[in-house]
Amino acid sequence: MKDAFGLPQSLLVLGGTSEIALATARRLITRRTRTVWLAGRPSPALEAAAGRLRARGAEVHTVAFDALDPESHETVLGKVFAEGDVDLVLLAFGVPGDQAHDERDPASAVRVAQTNYTGAVSASLVSARALQAQGHGSLVVLSSVAGERARRADFIYGSSKAGLDTFAQGLGDALHGTGVHVMVVRPGVVLRPGAARSKLIGGLPEAPLATTPEAVATAIELGLRCRSETVWVPGSLRLLMSALRHLPRGVFRRLPVQ
Repeated sequence: MKDAFGLPQSLLVLGGTSEIALATARRLITRRTRTVWLAGRPSPALEAAAGRLRARGAEVHTVAFDALDPESHETVLGKVFAEGDVDLVLLAFGVPGDQAHDERDPASAVRVAQTNYTGAVSASLVSARALQAQGHGSLVVLSSVAGERARRADFIYGSSKAGLDTFAQGLGDALHGTGVHVMVVRPGVVLRPGAARSKLIGGLPEAPLATTPEAVATAIELGLRCRSETVWVPGSLRLLMSALRHLPRGVFRRLPVQ
């Protein structure tokens, strides 16, 4: 069960090698979390992540999970919930894709959409039903500011995150009053651990108001304590994206953010 501040004893991570998810797990383990399930495709990276969390004192299990196999989600996740209550589900999987390549290869674009949206819808609904059955818990969904407005540079990825964001907001409304809390997290560009802030990201200059996995983890903890429904990281992105969202398209197309 959660403590008085809303922090979980048990955590299920969907996307067990996500840098944001692992930073969040580390932070929560230092607070109160004692049991962690890392769900993802079996790999040395997944096992290594589990080992690092075990070294911090948590009981950690790995679970074979594939976002692109929604027919398996109910069975796979059902086994986790059968082990005992899960206080927090963190949906952290997703792929950025390659915009230029995906525009030329529709199958690749579809894979981005299926992973980021279809797979997330399936996993969220399965998790939400299980949380509702146990009578408590939080579902944290990692969205992105890329979903706030379509950009020429990443509209395939951005559209998948826009769909996920809208879905998660609606799911939160549907679960209001059931004891299940849904929180949407919208980070800006996330710097890789150890990356210098002056370096290029993916061949492009660093975006304004970039953040780090650790900063997102801190914001997630605060959001859980406050039972927030939407969290921006950094918080100043809320105002920036509100302004960009309402710009006329002709003006928006001329901005360097494209």
